[in-house]
Amino acid sequence: MSQPAFPGRLSAGDPDLSERQRAVFAALVTLHGHSARAVSSERLAVDSGIRLSSASIRTALSELEALGLLEKSHSSSGRVPSARGYEYFVRALLEPAILPERMANEIDAVLSRSTGDVERLFQDASRLIATLTRQLGLALASSLDEEHLTALELQPLHEQRVLLVLSLGWHTSRTLVLELDSPLQRGELAAVESVLRERLLQRPLSEVRERLAEDPELARHTAVRIIARAASSCWARPLDTPLLSAGTVHMADQPEFAAPGQLGSVLRMVEAGSPLDRLMVTGIQGQVGVRVGLDEARVLAACSLVSFPLPGAIPGAVGVLGPLRMDYAFTLAVVERVGTRVADLLSA
Repeated sequence: MSQPAFPGRLSAGDPDLSERQRAVFAALVTLHGHSARAVSSERLAVDSGIRLSSASIRTALSELEALGLLEKSHSSSGRVPSARGYEYFVRALLEPAILPERMANEIDAVLSRSTGDVERLFQDASRLIATLTRQLGLALASSLDEEHLTALELQPLHEQRVLLVLSLGWHTSRTLVLELDSPLQRGELAAVESVLRERLLQRPLSEVRERLAEDPELARHTAVRIIARAASSCWARPLDTPLLSAGTVHMADQPEFAAPGQLGSVLRMVEAGSPLDRLMVTGIQGQVGVRVGLDEARVLAACSLVSFPLPGAIPGAVGVLGPLRMDYAFTLAVVERVGTRVADLLSA
């Protein structure tokens, strides 16, 4: 299963590139993003602004290919970033984009018109994301109530703030940031974990939510009661709406989907909902992440999913589905702004 990549969070398997390798790789990603074509060493030497000889560029390209960050194009002698390369780019080299104030205000204004109408809010969010990113905009408010809880973990974030991680079937997880009314020490959290696992594991998520709110056994333990009360206060019964999408015309403009039947296959996957609905809500609530080269379905292998799991009462998300070479910096900025605003309106 593809795992989300987060800017600034390197993984243990990421290579330690030299300055020369980083410069060549970043330039190739930029040039490929503009044209969707394989990039040759000659083009890098002319168009990238890198002050290296052609021989040095060719050497760097060979090294990056050996590291799995680049791959040869079938149609030319040039190279393109691999899925692993794009994951590395997002984690290590992506420069955060700042949305123009005018655009940020436009997002706020459009979404504010949907206050009080959740379905319209999610529809407007998907359309807005599609329009701004020129990709396929997605929005989802989904129910995971029938999934069984397979694992549970409490991670301290602050003296009175804890991350509750609920692992479900099919590699799905749900995270809740709990605001505690009394501080708990790490040892107390470990004891709470043990009690909660005994009482909640292997039960449907709907029953887990009910037990957190009403189980008298949980209320007997002070530390457990503090966690249960915090979880219940931010975990209401979720809405159940389909995966909404907008911007099909933008996908049709992408050369990656020009092959006969390619776009239709992707759109049928979107219409079916799965696995995109699960992937969108799996991640860290309130933080935008990227899944590159979705290996859950062959037809999505050439796609990346940028998603923002919503914090708060409704387990949902907003996001973008597009080609691997999408403008990640701008797309992440748009999805984060829209997701943050949607979450604010839902909690108002």
